[in-house]
Amino acid sequence: MARHRRTIIRKRYGSEGPPAGSAPSDTVLFEVSSEVCNQVGGIYQVLRSKAALIAGRWPNRYWLVGPYVENKASVEFEPSRPPRWLSRAIETLAAKGITVHHGRWLIAGNPRVLLIQRDLPWQEIDRLKYELWSEHGIESPGGDRLVDESIAFADSMRLLLSAVCDSLGAEGAAPPVDEEEHSGRRVLAHFHEWLGGLAIPLIRKARLPVATVFTTHATILGRYMASSEENFYDRMWSIDNAAEAARYNIKGIHGYERACAHGAHVFTTVSPITGEECGALLGRVPDLFTPNGLNVSLNNVGHEFQTLHATYKDAIHRFVMGYFFPSYHFDLDRTIYMFTSGRFEPRNKGFDLCLEALARLNAQIKEFDLGVNVVFFFITQRQTRSIDPETLRLRGVLNELDNVCENILEGVGKRMFPLAASGQRANLDALVDPYWSLRYRRMQQAFRRNGLPPVVSHHLENDWADPVLNHIRNLGLCNRPDDPVKVVYHPEFISPTSPLWGMDYDQFVRGTHLGVFPSAYEPWGYTPLECMVGGTPAITSDLAGFGGYVAERHPDHDEWGMTVLKRRGRSFHDAAADLARWMLAYCRLDRRGRIAMRNAVESKSWDFDWTRLGTAYHRAHDLALERAAREAGNSA
Repeated sequence: MARHRRTIIRKRYGSEGPPAGSAPSDTVLFEVSSEVCNQVGGIYQVLRSKAALIAGRWPNRYWLVGPYVENKASVEFEPSRPPRWLSRAIETLAAKGITVHHGRWLIAGNPRVLLIQRDLPWQEIDRLKYELWSEHGIESPGGDRLVDESIAFADSMRLLLSAVCDSLGAEGAAPPVDEEEHSGRRVLAHFHEWLGGLAIPLIRKARLPVATVFTTHATILGRYMASSEENFYDRMWSIDNAAEAARYNIKGIHGYERACAHGAHVFTTVSPITGEECGALLGRVPDLFTPNGLNVSLNNVGHEFQTLHATYKDAIHRFVMGYFFPSYHFDLDRTIYMFTSGRFEPRNKGFDLCLEALARLNAQIKEFDLGVNVVFFFITQRQTRSIDPETLRLRGVLNELDNVCENILEGVGKRMFPLAASGQRANLDALVDPYWSLRYRRMQQAFRRNGLPPVVSHHLENDWADPVLNHIRNLGLCNRPDDPVKVVYHPEFISPTSPLWGMDYDQFVRGTHLGVFPSAYEPWGYTPLECMVGGTPAITSDLAGFGGYVAERHPDHDEWGMTVLKRRGRSFHDAAADLARWMLAYCRLDRRGRIAMRNAVESKSWDFDWTRLGTAYHRAHDLALERAAREAGNSA
């Protein structure tokens, strides 16, 4: 039965079929999310990267809507004047104590946005919770600030769409289309996740003439279960979802998700594997899939990507010298940089599998005497007290040593030139200024560490209880000199403001050799796609939506640098053995082979541009309008 369901689900990609035409000119589209102008997770990347595509199909008829978060809006939002019909709706909400900020999102495409600001007293929040219970049978937890904010936003969204419908209905004869005004009367609203979509059951209860699309990028219950239980996908069709939600204390949020999925005219998710999850846990199989793309043209650097790889690899070399060389040194030209990254969900993101595979890889490189080193970075976000003070000190010494060397080279060059021009032999030691010679020796002495390089770059809060650090300790990956595999657990996302890096995350990705993302739960997964755009080969898994999409649509994926690790229905240790085998195969490549793979994977990134994958969103919008019109006709 489950296999049959998977077969049905896999046929419903929204990107299939003939190209979508232009958007209907009599309709306005609102796309709603808690991450509009507010970076929290991956949905922010989805919205900002595809905004130009959607705005292009809906000229002057497209608004993104989110909550007003002042410190984020001050950076990403530029106020502007709304059109007259929307001003009337905004004024209606202002009379009810709701402030709506109209403007532009300062991203590619410069889309219009509405940011809703509303502070509700707890009595009003409790009233809305009671209505959700009495009218929709959904329990709401108490004392949860995120839930309370989402409920207030959902009610504000209901009021906004009601005011919009009233304003458009009061237009009378449709005015001509111009830069400011919308000429139609139909309203389409596309909601992302329960945080933005909780308005859907409220809209349906109020019988507003609004066509709705709901996209879930994961289910809350699936995320919880996959992070703590083996073989989640193999048994999810037999799960009592209500009982499991109660066991994980997420009954309310699970109820919100189910209400959003069942209330929308069109229900979508990002991948077939998450479609199965939705069918089993939410009780509705998605109508189609809306896979996530990137605006590849904004990230593409043409033939410069190989040059940039070398530039940013040098920056990683600098980090590695400051981190490892005070204890011992190794040949950087024979060093491979691999990494994994993501939110701190060690099991879901495959951090545990990476570590098991690295322990095997360490032994295999020794056994085969490959003569290479691997530095593997775990990039995530954890509570930390500070960067390790000794690591920070040594990085400062390294920077000063670099400054000393630059001054010595400059001084020697000035003294050596006239000697060379006159044909004299030069005593290089005598040409070095005594001051800089002394500074050089002192910096070398200061650039020493007693003991092994640490495996974690920061001081963690409660490091004794950190599962990644404990796993590293148990496997004995302690950065010993004779171990070819070195580990850097970096519990802070890489940014230009970090004194250890001074570079952006995407620059770090370009400088590495291989991204490794063997997720156990990943509805889509942007990290391997971000590697592709930077020309970095990557490993994903068949339990990731992106990995499943690649395996189904690109059977030759191994040849051009995107490996899909088989995890579904396989044991943890079998998957770890395969992962170690793939990483070992990459370590065996010579420089020419690595360059060829970088060229191949970068050229394939265009297959994942929004211009190709975004048509799924167009079909979802068209289908919602069609169903809403049919529903209105039946009601009449």
